[in-house]
Amino acid sequence: MKLVIVESPTKARTIQQFLGKDYEIVPSFGHVRDLPRSTIGIDLENNFTPKYVIPRASQKRVNALKKQARGAEEIILATDEDREGEAIAWHIVELINTRTKKEIEKAPNEEKRTDLKRIVFHEITRDAIEQALATPRYIDMKLVDAQQARRVLDRIVGYQLSPFLWQKISRGLSAGRVQSVALRLIVEREREREGFKPEEYWTIEAELASTKDEHFTARLISRNGEDLSKNKIENDKTASEIKEELSSASWKVDTITKKERNLNPLMPFRTSTMQQEAWSKLRFSAKQTMVLAQQLYEGIEIEGESVGLITYMRTDSANLSQEFLASAQKFINEKWGEKYAQGVRTFKSKSKGAQEAHEAIRPTSPYRTPETLKGKLEPKVWKLYDMIWRRTVSSQMPPAVFDTVGVDISALGQTPSMSSINSPQAGSGQANNFLFRSNGSTLKFDGFLKVWPTNKEDEFLPELTKDEKLKHVDTVTEQHFTEPPPRYNEASLIKILEENGIGRPSTYAPIISTIQGRNYVEKDENRRLQPTEIGLMVNDIIVANFPEIVDIKFTATMEEDLDKIASGEMEWVPVIKEFYDPFAKHLAEKYETVEKKELITETTDEVCEKCGKPMAIKFGRFGKFMACSGFPDCRNTKTLKKGLGVPCPSCGKGEIIERKSKRGRFFYGCSNYPNCTFALWEKPTGEKCPTCNSLVVQNKQGKRCSNKECGWKRLLMCRKTGCLSVNSPSQNLGSNNTFGNLFATSTSVSSDVIQDKLSFQKKMVCKNLIFYDEVFVLFNNPNLPAIGRK
Repeated sequence: MKLVIVESPTKARTIQQFLGKDYEIVPSFGHVRDLPRSTIGIDLENNFTPKYVIPRASQKRVNALKKQARGAEEIILATDEDREGEAIAWHIVELINTRTKKEIEKAPNEEKRTDLKRIVFHEITRDAIEQALATPRYIDMKLVDAQQARRVLDRIVGYQLSPFLWQKISRGLSAGRVQSVALRLIVEREREREGFKPEEYWTIEAELASTKDEHFTARLISRNGEDLSKNKIENDKTASEIKEELSSASWKVDTITKKERNLNPLMPFRTSTMQQEAWSKLRFSAKQTMVLAQQLYEGIEIEGESVGLITYMRTDSANLSQEFLASAQKFINEKWGEKYAQGVRTFKSKSKGAQEAHEAIRPTSPYRTPETLKGKLEPKVWKLYDMIWRRTVSSQMPPAVFDTVGVDISALGQTPSMSSINSPQAGSGQANNFLFRSNGSTLKFDGFLKVWPTNKEDEFLPELTKDEKLKHVDTVTEQHFTEPPPRYNEASLIKILEENGIGRPSTYAPIISTIQGRNYVEKDENRRLQPTEIGLMVNDIIVANFPEIVDIKFTATMEEDLDKIASGEMEWVPVIKEFYDPFAKHLAEKYETVEKKELITETTDEVCEKCGKPMAIKFGRFGKFMACSGFPDCRNTKTLKKGLGVPCPSCGKGEIIERKSKRGRFFYGCSNYPNCTFALWEKPTGEKCPTCNSLVVQNKQGKRCSNKECGWKRLLMCRKTGCLSVNSPSQNLGSNNTFGNLFATSTSVSSDVIQDKLSFQKKMVCKNLIFYDEVFVLFNNPNLPAIGRK
């Protein structure tokens, strides 16, 4: 009997289907050896030798593996193809090897162990397994050393820097080599936001009509050659003066530029881009994405057979196998015709240290379409597979082709009064020449967009001719303020980590999970990452005293050294020694020079219900909390709750507070829970509904009554005079119902006027939105009248 060892029982079941009775496939259930949790587990004085132990939970499994290995004719290690999988295979060999010590010493090289084989494969399919069995290799100790070096490096930082934090801040804190860099990025972004000072600027758009009375909009880009497109109009006075002059200006088409533009398909997924897209499109966390991808890779039972649906999901390569490329072209040709199958496309990963020998994440067969698996997979698993399949197949399709037109329109002012703008003509009595621009595009050939659609819509412009006189309908001035950079979400954090060469495909999800698990980072109501108070303190003390640990370039260089160890260019012990010697000396100095940071205790008016002493706000590992001032005699504690200042409408006694569900989702409930169970998923504004007096809540589309039976809403509307459009968040309201897209106007007009205007005016998408008390809406359906809501 030949023994095949894999990591998981799911992987074992899938592979067992492809091999005959001569093979027994057994799982190791992950790692069989690890460093001890109670001590550093590294001999710092003896070349950093790791002291591995068998975890208690793995002991029974290891004993079973040893027993099975004794009677095996051949041992085949089929763990994952990355460094961690190679290390697991090596640990298994070290534990189950049945030879005597003398025999092992005589045959130190894996090449001499003829009964032991290592196989690797990118996908779990019959062909891939059979090919792997036909081309076995030996354990690659270079990959094992690279993985050991990472573990040793992380253990040194974690187990030697964490006690420093205990002594200087609070017990229970911990530090990590790569996690601390991610925390620094999040903290620096938060500080950047706090120090940001918004600057006012104005934009100007003109609504124009062609000689055929077809309406369109154009945006002001320059005045007398001076660029006004980038936040140059700084105040209302300047904008009003421009608007006044334009009211009597003469308008004509200056230049028309027509061209064809190609939009190329995106490369297939690697780990980081899959995690980013899963967050953006499906709102899956990085951790959740990897759990679902693991299921797709290891195999899912479909109609009584376990099938591996995607290739290995921890990769930084953009390569696709020649077999898949040929199969994909054949599928595309059969499905959509020759014009969509115009030859294979190859890609090269832009990520630092990418291992191009691996493959990108792709379906194991292009013929296994998402439609054929609908209802056979769990909904979330199906959504991820659908995304992977579409991304991969679309990457082998031709570009989408757009016909684009750009029109520059000149407006010659008649009443110059522009003294507030620095210009030679200002106030000189000469007419000012303004340049406006309008762009349009129409899809000529969908190409890869047939499989990977985008939200981009056609932007129509009427047929115009050079020097055509235009009619000025209206000028709209809009006030804006520059905005601070947004907080990172999981997708944008993974992107910046990859761009800087920090971490590797297998580490992105654990990095994010770790800094959240340590309570250094939490998600705000928009699911973006913000540092907690304890996270700020930990970051500040590490940055101030150990800047090299959280230096982006230093961390990226260390990742490159680990890659060089994996390729055999460097030995792992000198790499660790070069880091450890100055680090240990520096740490000893900081123990002596850094003073303990005293955590401030705040007093409150609240009384402890157990002993009657005042409650105080204290600082601990998980941030601020309320505790009895009589500690340690009284150990009563409470969670510090964030109130909104909104009385509970149900009991009238409590206050609405911000809370988190077990899954980390924000909701708003009564502080008098469990006596009062009133709760809302959306944030209450404190306002009362004018129709039923219930609480008003706010979401991305606007404000609405929290009473679902009421139906009162204040949509987020365009304030442009006569504009009949709604920005994309509100537009989704319309597109999700059976009536079509939602249009709206801020002016009180009749149903006939709206319908008449819609009959000839192209939809204008406007980004300048505000709330309106009076909302008149029209669904894009000729059979529906205008609807007025207050």
